[in-house]
Amino acid sequence: MRYAHIVGWGKSAPERVVTNDEIAAFVDTSDTWIRERSGIGQRHMAGAKDSCASISIAAALEALDVANISPSQLGLIIVATSTPDYAFPSTACLVQDALGADSAGAFDLSAACSGFIYGLSMASDAIKAGSCEYALVIGADVMTRLVNWADRSTCVLFGDGAGAVVLQSSDQPGGVLSTILRADGSGGDMLYVRTNFREMPANVAGQDGAAAATAPAIEEAKGIAPGHMYMNGREVFRFGVRILAGATREIIARTGWEIDQIDLLIPHQANIRILESASKSLSLPMERFYHNIEHYGNTSAASIPIAICDAVTSGRLRPNHKVVMVGFGGGLTWASAAVEWGTPRALNRANRTMNRVRLGLANVRSRARRVLRRVEDRVFGSIELSPAAPPAPAMPAPNGKSAPLAEGEPETRRQ
Repeated sequence: MRYAHIVGWGKSAPERVVTNDEIAAFVDTSDTWIRERSGIGQRHMAGAKDSCASISIAAALEALDVANISPSQLGLIIVATSTPDYAFPSTACLVQDALGADSAGAFDLSAACSGFIYGLSMASDAIKAGSCEYALVIGADVMTRLVNWADRSTCVLFGDGAGAVVLQSSDQPGGVLSTILRADGSGGDMLYVRTNFREMPANVAGQDGAAAATAPAIEEAKGIAPGHMYMNGREVFRFGVRILAGATREIIARTGWEIDQIDLLIPHQANIRILESASKSLSLPMERFYHNIEHYGNTSAASIPIAICDAVTSGRLRPNHKVVMVGFGGGLTWASAAVEWGTPRALNRANRTMNRVRLGLANVRSRARRVLRRVEDRVFGSIELSPAAPPAPAMPAPNGKSAPLAEGEPETRRQ
């Protein structure tokens, strides 16, 4: 029988830290108000040179270092995100190219704050089915680019970051033992971000615009622009309290554990009061809940993998621990996982150095392939099926800067 063990983990957060006092300087709020209602003291904010891909790559490199493997050994890359740099290509493909993971399939997964557990479930199932030996699952979001900074009900809650884990196939029992994925689309209007994709062009809809999609009345009434988040805070809070306790009970029942056997519960870091309410409902002391929301805020799909990294570093997550992870968020979606934590590997510094060398070689390879495609186009010609499209996106490097362009390669617009 095949098992999927978590053998590597890593995180990345933008350098800029924004405190509650800084937000209070331009929004009607205060440090005390934010802490009492959410438990948040600060959050990391992506800078102009940061992107979802760049922080994903940085987290992935750390996870590969801990796992002591090279990117070429990966068979699957999943990036759970609500804030990709592009509608397509996927952020996962940008990560695959940057790492030089030539043997990996790659795709993005959209399940909001539950996305990391969704990705963990799919990757572990792929390993157990024999589709791959190693898989990389990343949760990454730049949520500060979605919030309305004049709306204190949302802007104080969210931060940016990325976390990643590497899963490996093994015949030894343990690892990801069980997962549960759930959704209730009827609650989609409680937490959402509208895109421009719903607006049908006039030349398609017709002059009267009868076929054009229109924004929901609530968006028009509240002046919510496409690309900005709307959240019904009270309803989402009640949903989180109910789901965190319920999903925990469901996953331990499926796994065959008892509630007092849980060594550590790592939940989505949405609000400290949700964790406290779930603690009472489960009769599980808060000491067994891991939380770092004070330092990061709500980083959506990144919150659980970042918490995993911090729990390992602080000594809260140790070998043979029985761990429950629960995510919940927009969709509405929720998911839970039962994991038996393994023994970490000794860090191989030589492999860490080689992974940085491989990163540079992957960048050179990517540039060479772009040049080769243009040479082929000039030599063999091409069939014009549509007007010239803008150039492909520049692959971001871990430091947030775009990879160097090949000679003659046009600049691209980065989001």
